Amino acid sequence: MFSSHLVGLTAWETIMKTVDVLVVRIYITESSNLLSKIVKYLQKEVNIRGISVFRAVSGFGESGSHGAALIDMSLDLPLAIEFFDDKEKVEPALEHLKQILKPEHIVFWPAQANV
Repeated sequence: MFSSHLVGLTAWETIMKTVDVLVVRIYITESSNLLSKIVKYLQKEVNIRGISVFRAVSGFGESGSHGAALIDMSLDLPLAIEFFDDKEKVEPALEHLKQILKPEHIVFWPAQANV
């Protein structure tokens, strides 16, 4: 167990310097044809630090169930796009993204990244 000798600092803050960020996760399906548009926007216009795209093997939502067997080459699987950056970059990006995505398909939360 770590103990802090400085009042008000957590154990992690004494070990690692951090910066506040917003983490964003976007849920779409392959058939929405939004992936390249979103990635291009975040990379070229917003200059986000980095983006990860995850392809699910199954999922369900308002558009029904989506899934694939190991030998299936479905082109309508769920995708999750995840990124983080400074609040000043992410908040304007969220304003833009909410115009092209359905409600409740964007989730975000504050976090800390090591520096």
